Amino acid sequence: MKKKVLSLFVAVGSWLTLTSADDDFCNIRNTTFVDGENITYKIFYNALGIYLDAGTASFTVTKETLNNTPVFHIVGLGTSNSSYDWIFKVRDRYESFIDTTTLLPIKFIRNVDEGGYKFYENVTFNQQTNSAITNKGVYKVPNCVQDVLSSIYYSRNIDFNKYKIGDKIPFTMFLDNEIHNLYIKYYGKETIKTRYGKFKAIKFKPLLIKGTIFEGGEKMTVWVSDDANHIPLRIESPIAVGKIKVDMMMYKNLRNSLSSLIKFR
Repeated sequence: MKKKVLSLFVAVGSWLTLTSADDDFCNIRNTTFVDGENITYKIFYNALGIYLDAGTASFTVTKETLNNTPVFHIVGLGTSNSSYDWIFKVRDRYESFIDTTTLLPIKFIRNVDEGGYKFYENVTFNQQTNSAITNKGVYKVPNCVQDVLSSIYYSRNIDFNKYKIGDKIPFTMFLDNEIHNLYIKYYGKETIKTRYGKFKAIKFKPLLIKGTIFEGGEKMTVWVSDDANHIPLRIESPIAVGKIKVDMMMYKNLRNSLSSLIKFR
């Protein structure tokens, strides 16, 4: 069996995908992000009780046209700091082209280099025939299926106020030529202090896909902004050795005011 590497982007997608066959999820419209949005994160690693700056991740949105369809071209980049490359070098690039009307993916590209493991994946989705075409074949997929990256932006448009603490929200993701049936568990709202500042936030714990970095189960905790943007603010998780913390450090061109910010730094 092929050894899988579960990157930060796959983990992020795992906790942010909120898709299902429910009509409410299949008819979501975008109210949270716009062309030109850019969000940058710092990745901190802790093995001996001290968090060290281990790398960066960024997400950008550009409005384009693909096959005569208006799309949001989402690019996610992940890079380890050069001083840590000898331990575990990461150079990841994820791309998703999502329909601006339905927020469903049309094309997904994953090009990763993680600790010497290199992998390239190119997927074309046909949402009308419920199929995904990859370099390995054609696969049947569920209604409203998302890829790792498109799921982040799709889920930001969910009305979180309709859930109760402890609710499990099911979702489906197409990854590595497989359908993954997962869920996130809603943990309510709380105030958190990150390296950027103090925020009002929404809290989740996802059921993750087990990989070589992240463990399976509900061990990751995620906070997103409790405002009209729903941007990820912080991620904390144990990994194979030690644990990581990911904090939002910079943003540009948000669609809505970051009203969840209580105090900067």
